[in-house]
Amino acid sequence: MARKDVNYACQKCGAATSKWAGRCEGCGEWNTLVEEAVPESAPKGLGRKKGRRIEFEGLKGTSAHPPRQVTGINEFDRVTGGGMVQGSALLVGGDPGIGKSTLLMQVTAALSGTTQPIYISGEEAIDQLRLRADRLGVADAPVALAAATSVRDIVASLDGVTSGLVVIDSIQTMFVDSLESAPGTVSQVRTSAQELIRLAKRQGFALILVGHVTKDGQIAGPRVLEHMVDTVLYFEGDGSHQFRILRAVKNRFGATDEIGVFEMTGKGLAEVANPSAMFLADRDDDVSGASVFAGMEGSRPVLVEIQSLTASSALGTPRRAVVGWDSGRLSMILAVLESRAGLTLGNMDVYLNVVGGLKISEPAADLAVAVALVSSVSGVPVPRETVVFGEIGLSGEVRAVPQIDARLKEAAKLGFTRAIIPARRRSKGDSKENDRGKNMKVMEISRLEELMTLLSPPEGQRRHG
Repeated sequence: MARKDVNYACQKCGAATSKWAGRCEGCGEWNTLVEEAVPESAPKGLGRKKGRRIEFEGLKGTSAHPPRQVTGINEFDRVTGGGMVQGSALLVGGDPGIGKSTLLMQVTAALSGTTQPIYISGEEAIDQLRLRADRLGVADAPVALAAATSVRDIVASLDGVTSGLVVIDSIQTMFVDSLESAPGTVSQVRTSAQELIRLAKRQGFALILVGHVTKDGQIAGPRVLEHMVDTVLYFEGDGSHQFRILRAVKNRFGATDEIGVFEMTGKGLAEVANPSAMFLADRDDDVSGASVFAGMEGSRPVLVEIQSLTASSALGTPRRAVVGWDSGRLSMILAVLESRAGLTLGNMDVYLNVVGGLKISEPAADLAVAVALVSSVSGVPVPRETVVFGEIGLSGEVRAVPQIDARLKEAAKLGFTRAIIPARRRSKGDSKENDRGKNMKVMEISRLEELMTLLSPPEGQRRHG
């Protein structure tokens, strides 16, 4: 009997090998190689048959803007770039229970007034989908529901059907019957997505694929899945907070790094039109170790509170705990404060928290983190009406960041009257009063030592720790 050829594919990165191993040589992950059958007929070369000649066109031309489907959910439309483009494919990922299915049920119901959306679930039965729709108050919306996992059946059912939106929840549950591997494997996810995307572009409907995520927060399956789609959205949030962040990390039809803010309520997800006011709603007066950071999420300025706590440590290696920021960047800020500004933090436990469950990644938060740390050590509260932003270099310099005026404008709108920002370069004829704003007192600093002078404790007051 002939031996059946098999391959072993990594479920993390998609690398294939002919022999099983405990560790993948491509990404270094353990226990991710899964056996998959090799197709009986190996791919052949082109041979002598000639292909069809392709027509080439120039860069300059008159191409119309692609039509979009506006849902009316402003936060969702903002992230997608003004609505979903017909014939595009969107991939939505997020932790289990974060609210992906709830959001997409609301999106399909919002579009049901202009087109009949189709919602296909491979994880839930029709009765479960109806129960969710009833809880969200959209049970009367004309949305077509189906529970299926076979891609062949789905393609046959959608062929020739007029619909503006099709939701597949989730792509990891879909399978192509011509492949012998189980649903959720690299080959099944890749092939299923390819067939569905091809159908969406041929018929012109928007396709939303829901993707599972790994324990690291990345979308499970082959990385090629994110390359195949036009838009990748991550639905983020902390289970202990009611706020949810919809973030675009890839968008061929709009800006990346845009965010939409939602609040999870008993009747579904509610839009948050002013996230800055939401993140700052529960601030306390005259508390040391807290600062307000004016950040940018795409084109939207967002103000968020950063809290820090320092305490003497009895451990040989003090603890560093970070929530909502990069732990490696915190270590860098601590080293710069100790080396360049003379602040002793090597024998202290340091805790840092971004309030509201928001995750910050831009370097402009460096100065706000440093202000919170210095305030925690000195015991001097940062004035309540003060916002801070700026990048810190390893030599202790404070570097400029983009979109300063937009940050200051958002802060002034929320009643902030003071700002600590990096020193800006000005051309001749520019005045500080013109770019600061009429009601904003701006303090520009170029070195970290100036921050120590600003937040030093009064004479005779003993520092904490």
